[in-house]
Amino acid sequence: MLKNNNHFKEMDKEQLTLKLIEAQYALLNSAGRNNAKSLVVLVSGIELAGKGEAVKQLREWVDPRYLGVKADPPNIFSEKECFWQPYVRSIPAEGQIQILFGNWYSDLLATVSHVSRPLTDSVYDAYIEQMRAFEHDLKNNNCEVIKIWFDLSWKTLQKRLDEIDASQQRWQKLHGLDWRNKKQYDMLQNLRQRFTDDWIVIDCEDEGIRNQQFAQHILHALKQLPPHKMKVIGSSWQQTAVPEQLRQPAAEKMDKAEYKAQLKELTAKVARKLRKDNRNILILFEGMDAAGKGGAIKRIVKQLDPREYEIYSIGVPEKYELRRPYLWRFWTRLKGNGAISIFDRTWYGRVLVERIEGYAKPVEWQRAYDEINRFEENLALNQTLVIKFWLAISPDEQAKRFKSREEMPHKRFKITPDDWRNRSHWDEYLDSAADMLELTHTDAAPWNVIATDDKYTARIQVLNTILERLKAD
Repeated sequence: MLKNNNHFKEMDKEQLTLKLIEAQYALLNSAGRNNAKSLVVLVSGIELAGKGEAVKQLREWVDPRYLGVKADPPNIFSEKECFWQPYVRSIPAEGQIQILFGNWYSDLLATVSHVSRPLTDSVYDAYIEQMRAFEHDLKNNNCEVIKIWFDLSWKTLQKRLDEIDASQQRWQKLHGLDWRNKKQYDMLQNLRQRFTDDWIVIDCEDEGIRNQQFAQHILHALKQLPPHKMKVIGSSWQQTAVPEQLRQPAAEKMDKAEYKAQLKELTAKVARKLRKDNRNILILFEGMDAAGKGGAIKRIVKQLDPREYEIYSIGVPEKYELRRPYLWRFWTRLKGNGAISIFDRTWYGRVLVERIEGYAKPVEWQRAYDEINRFEENLALNQTLVIKFWLAISPDEQAKRFKSREEMPHKRFKITPDDWRNRSHWDEYLDSAADMLELTHTDAAPWNVIATDDKYTARIQVLNTILERLKAD
């Protein structure tokens, strides 16, 4: 990668175009292979440095059909939305390139510069740390991120401002700044220097060199298509001991009359509390097949209007989802503004069924614990309450419920040959669940284990736990 202007060598434009298109098609054809990747280019910089002109020129040098550009004005950070949420739908699939003209860093600068929403130094630096962690997770999931800052001296900026057409004056106040104000210019430079140490900084005094440098940096990134990492670095995996409650769920049964009385009261309380809570609410269900996830969800929403919540039943990912970072299909389902979202199966499939069935390589599912923890911590920091349930039953109870489903016409659809086959992996599921509960039980999103063979008891415990979490947080 070119690090500064001193090592830059201008290329013949026809030669540069040829190399860019060859590299672009090599990237496109990598999709689905063991060296596949996508490329995200974050573009930021001083106004009138020539960001738009450089991107426009790049589009003329490549095949424009396979170069996506998303250009948005800066967003002020929202208390109920993670910094990455406005952009996740634009994260490209394998083989694709996406330029983010507006991105989480331009939003950070806009937010810190906004007089009504000042950020302290510690909060500002914490955002940068979160952003780099997010980008690291993207890279681990074969989505490379390169960040390019278009820089311009104060003197040249003022000269260009003098020369622009009056109709372009509105661009003088990007990030809420007055580009005629030296104090504000210096402030922006000081702020960006706190995060651009891992950026490519292009000196934009010379417009021709600027465009070539930008294109050559893109070319360099396109040409890097190393095979995916397959091996786990470090010591062998240390299996967590399986908790006794997973091996021996409670067998006591609740009286049906008592169950009905409690259910009526608790469903009403849950509905009221969910309506009054202004946060985003995520209720997640994992557990053994036939453990009662669907029945519990049905009781949670019993006294809610269907317009008040969303239920996501997560199955096998679609082909287009497989070509993006693992968490992408969950990022894009998240809603804000106090939304209530319930997931029947979740992102934990990575460390459960995908681990057991071999759909995820060891290096992928072993790093997923930290990726998931960072994801849920981001949510918690942005007024999202994450309530996670693992429902445990015994193998004998599962067999009984499977047989009951086969005998009931309206439930036959819920049982398949794969369900019976999966019983042979019972111990593997227990091992995977034990690791998951140990490694992803955090202050931001603790696990709630409901271990009982009695459906009535399980439903009441779920409802009571939701009320406790709503009150405690």
